[in-house]
Amino acid sequence: MSREELINTTRAILAKAGFDISSSLNLRSICFDIVGRKDETLLIIKVLSNVDAFSKENAEDMKILADALRATPLLIGETSSSGPLEAGIVYSRFNIPIISNETLGEHLLEDVPPFIFAAPGGLYVKIDGDLLKNIRESSRISLGTLAESAGVSRRTIQMYESGMGAMINAAMRLEEFLQVPIIEPIDPFVYKNEKKPEEYEMTGGKRTESNALNHLLDIGFAITPVTKSPFEAITRSRQTIFLTGLGIEEEKLIQKAIIASEISKIAGKHSLVIVERERSAEHIDSTAVVTSEELNKIDDQDAFTDLVLSRSTKK
Repeated sequence: MSREELINTTRAILAKAGFDISSSLNLRSICFDIVGRKDETLLIIKVLSNVDAFSKENAEDMKILADALRATPLLIGETSSSGPLEAGIVYSRFNIPIISNETLGEHLLEDVPPFIFAAPGGLYVKIDGDLLKNIRESSRISLGTLAESAGVSRRTIQMYESGMGAMINAAMRLEEFLQVPIIEPIDPFVYKNEKKPEEYEMTGGKRTESNALNHLLDIGFAITPVTKSPFEAITRSRQTIFLTGLGIEEEKLIQKAIIASEISKIAGKHSLVIVERERSAEHIDSTAVVTSEELNKIDDQDAFTDLVLSRSTKK
């Protein structure tokens, strides 16, 4: 199946599940192909035939966007160097969850969540550690007895109770011994970044290569540059997040603004492009257009925010 067909399949599954989805971006220069939202779940999705082609640079930009937008980064794939991605299994690369379209469909359309995750050493399941400990203590089962039933050490049982994943066979032996389901489903949409925003967010006297972004820093905004995106940065104030593009060439500017508009609507944010030359329109779709000259005349964060909001909400 071609990458375009994979993307279309992913979009069809999301749409059938009730997600508001973006059009297929399918641009190799950016780190994601689809943005989708349903209720409080916001997904930033990259689709690749072979997930081994997923680069660390792409992953880092997806994580930055996910943190800023309170979203989950997700990689949809078909194969890896080990073979086809199996249904019902959650894989990962650079801490980004990876599933197949079959797993996505089962999870969203059939209410059958995955129960297995791949990690170094093999396939594992998640055990309800609190339930395991409560059953063991209330039934007065010793660590040794439980360990013997599962074929593991007593220390391993303690680690299961603390949240460590278990090999599939060991977990199934525990369930058979206890006669209680202790294996938990895995939500591929749950994501926690290992980095803190301040590790990549720029504030105060820090400098970028853009005079426009530097001016935004000077008037109190926090800037997170993103390289593989249809916009150059995420600009954050105390209360607002802007997807911020920088435009010079007219054709690319319009394309960038339209894509940013679509993403910002789905993500529930605002978008703007800062241009060198004055344009007659103050917005493209729902993306505000601000000239460098206008920006340079503003030395107050709230005044700039008001300007962008007044233009980005016009249709």
